[in-house]
Amino acid sequence: MSQKDNLDAESLRLGEDVRREKNWKRWGPYLAERQWGTVREDYSTDGSSWDSFPHDHARSRAYRWGEDGLLGICDREGRLCFALALWNGQDPILKERLFGLTNSEGNHGEDVKEYYFYLDSTPTHAYLKALYKYPQGEFPYTRLVEENRNRSKDLGEFELVDTGIFEGNKYFDVFAEYAKESPNNILIKITVANRSSETAKLHLLPTIWFKNSWSWGRTGESYWSQPCIEYKKDGELLLSHETLGKFHFIAEPLPGQNTPHFLFTENETNLKRLFGVENRTPYVKDAFHEYIVHGRGDAINPKMQGTKAAVHYCLEVPPGEEVTVRLRLFSEEESPEHPFGQNFEQVFQQRICETEEFYTNRISHELSQHEKLVTRQAYAGLLWSKQFYHYGIKDWLEGDPSQPPRQRNGEVRNADWIHLYNRDVISMPDKWEYPWYATWDIAFHLVAFANIDPDFAKQQLILFLREWYMHPNGQLPAYEFDFSDTNPPVIPWACWRIYKVTAENGQKDRVFLSRVFQKLLLNFTWWVNRKDIAGKNIFAGGFLGMDNIGVFDRSKPLPTGGNLQQADGTAWMAFFCVTMLAMALELADEDPAYEDIASKFFEHFMAIAEATNTIGGTGLWDEEDGFYYDWLAVDGKYMPLKVRSLVGIVILLAVETLDFQVIQNLPGFTKRMHWFLENRQNITKYISCMEKAKATNHLLLAISTRERLQRVLSSLLDENEFLSPYGIRSLSRFHLEHPYVFPIDYQEYRVEYLPGESNSSLFGGNSNWRGPIWFPLNYLLVEALERYYQFYGDDLLVECPTGSGQMMNLGQVAFIISRRLASIFLPDTRGYCPWQGKNQYFSVDPSWRNLILFHEYFCGDMGHGLGASHQTGWTALIVRLLGGRG
Repeated sequence: MSQKDNLDAESLRLGEDVRREKNWKRWGPYLAERQWGTVREDYSTDGSSWDSFPHDHARSRAYRWGEDGLLGICDREGRLCFALALWNGQDPILKERLFGLTNSEGNHGEDVKEYYFYLDSTPTHAYLKALYKYPQGEFPYTRLVEENRNRSKDLGEFELVDTGIFEGNKYFDVFAEYAKESPNNILIKITVANRSSETAKLHLLPTIWFKNSWSWGRTGESYWSQPCIEYKKDGELLLSHETLGKFHFIAEPLPGQNTPHFLFTENETNLKRLFGVENRTPYVKDAFHEYIVHGRGDAINPKMQGTKAAVHYCLEVPPGEEVTVRLRLFSEEESPEHPFGQNFEQVFQQRICETEEFYTNRISHELSQHEKLVTRQAYAGLLWSKQFYHYGIKDWLEGDPSQPPRQRNGEVRNADWIHLYNRDVISMPDKWEYPWYATWDIAFHLVAFANIDPDFAKQQLILFLREWYMHPNGQLPAYEFDFSDTNPPVIPWACWRIYKVTAENGQKDRVFLSRVFQKLLLNFTWWVNRKDIAGKNIFAGGFLGMDNIGVFDRSKPLPTGGNLQQADGTAWMAFFCVTMLAMALELADEDPAYEDIASKFFEHFMAIAEATNTIGGTGLWDEEDGFYYDWLAVDGKYMPLKVRSLVGIVILLAVETLDFQVIQNLPGFTKRMHWFLENRQNITKYISCMEKAKATNHLLLAISTRERLQRVLSSLLDENEFLSPYGIRSLSRFHLEHPYVFPIDYQEYRVEYLPGESNSSLFGGNSNWRGPIWFPLNYLLVEALERYYQFYGDDLLVECPTGSGQMMNLGQVAFIISRRLASIFLPDTRGYCPWQGKNQYFSVDPSWRNLILFHEYFCGDMGHGLGASHQTGWTALIVRLLGGRG
């Protein structure tokens, strides 16, 4: 029996895709949920992306770099898109995309104001399912904007459910399902369920369109000639594109209907509506809105052709019942004989069964039913959050030949990233709130991905290290608002982690490891040259992802003058260093050429560890408090900024257990290591350096000594400080009654514990690191504790929680933190989960009860979900915490 015979159907598809035998991933949920308001669509003079392309323009204005839609799909190059449009007969606009507030409109920054859920997906997207809850009453666009804009930051956000729009269950559940019979043969089912007690009408417009690639006056890749959609016969459209080829789109008529009604227009800007000038064509992007909402028959093309088309279904759904429409999209080469024959439902059922089998093989049988549900929806969110992302800085900076000349006042963002050319399917943090990649987010996404699609995880990491992403100086792009910003260097950790967890039968992918290692050397060099200001192995780096965690805005010059010696910046570099050491030792085991670079990273780690513990006399350590702090250096004087936060905890992450036997087999490295330890004994006084475990063959390398580790853990595991019922807080609760205050020139800089949303606009104001729980740092801490346990075993016991009298080893402590994080998503006897906050629908209504949102961060006291509501990027780490980490 071959190995293939033991694989489930989805795993076979993954293998075919990796070997490029079949292009199973050509189509997927790669359509953004928000393209408007993004930097890449911003051609304004002042760089105000939210204002230059608002939601009000989205229905009428052709996008330059991408597309968006509701529960949609597109091909992996974003050429042909499919999504839903809805109208309940009440709304002022056709619902073609999700609505939300801009950064200035929300009292806590940008925020989507809709309810939608990712329910299922396989890695090849052979099966997909999602849900959108569409109110039957008029959608309260204006009220949502005005109420949130008028609220202070001390109040919570005003959500759609708070308007009362769902009272009496007056809404539709709209399910979108996709199943692939073959890579280019996609079956589509749209099911509309009426949850109210009265018959309700709905205009349903499944819409298919081509991205506008022809209006910009350019030629070459992604600038193709104008494609065409034309009506053929019997509810069938022919779609022709010069690189995609010929596709067909068929809509099944409703019972009693001969053929469906189609609408046609062009995906071109309504210049007259937006800018007061004549349109190039009478048929423009917002034609379906004009036709459906305002009854303008002249808005659609009577010749039944264009670059955008929709099927117009007028549904009357009885109370408590549902109606399903069926559609099919396929290439000419993969045409079905009977598009809606018996085979249609058979394919759906087969793909659903295969999806169940795939996840049954990957989700622990020991999990409870609800834990399995959480895991499945977390994976679904990860997979639905893949997005086609297109952004070429050179073309963007130049402007387009057929468009008005580009003018900018002052400095243009990202001008020094002219080499950057992104045109790929990428894992996004949240396709509405963050429809652009962030390099420190994606590291966590990919670790969660590793269990279900290891090749995708590896290829994403390789992609970000390629020369059209990485800057020639070695820096990785941060995110489109400022590619030059500094994010924590967690990509090396992701590379090492994924290398270890994706090994099959001991066959480790050393080609992958060697490939990423070479590029990471460039990135490490950039960090050393740019962020070690004084050349003393103490690093700055700016806000480093934790926006408002510090006393000052760490991305700007200090109001005191001098410089900030960042505990987390230095710790991140130590973490980077020790991870590179582990990779170099792994590679040196088969290639002695890596021994020298392993020695380099060992000695560099030692230099950072020494500086952390000794610079300025005591380093970043405060002996009185037993904690690591940022230190302010002004005119040769050093002062700790005594904010007890994750800044001081990150240092614990810089730990690695090394295999003694591997090191013994590397004579060059061993000789240099022994020389260094014998001749630099002053360094080892303050760190754990190559100690050998009593009962195992492991060596320990860590910044903290055993004693300092225990002191930090005493604070970390104190429920009056960091240890919440739901994980580790980002700021100690000590600062609730003891705010940290730093006065300068009659101005007071203040840090106090805020368990929920931020109460100021400080450093952005749309996230908060002064109390809430964040999954990425919690996850890294859990892994670090497990590495300490791997070395210490039961030889090191700590009190957990502090003051409880219960003594635990560090493996047990890691488990306790994992379970507290998991409890955010687990129901009590009433069915209530902490993430749900005050929304009672999720715990009492059968149509909401098993639906889960994965928020950006969580209240430090109550566990309520906060920030972006669909951040199944790093919060998908819950699957690793629930199901084992390998």
